[in-house]
Amino acid sequence: MKAFKILIMILAIGVALYEQVSEEKNIYIMIAAIVVFMYGMMQLSAKTPSKNQDKDEEDAE
Repeated sequence: MKAFKILIMILAIGVALYEQVSEEKNIYIMIAAIVVFMYGMMQLSAKTPSKNQDKDEEDAE
């Protein structure tokens, strides 16, 4: 599933870059590609533990 999300994010960035260099830019496609990329980054980084997670757990006790 992680590989699928990364593939979708790469595809979204490719579409956004293609729209950026095209003669007739479609702002809605660019916005959609950026939203897909940001959502994918949010999903992938949600499982990354915080640097301060140990400190937070000690403070709670």
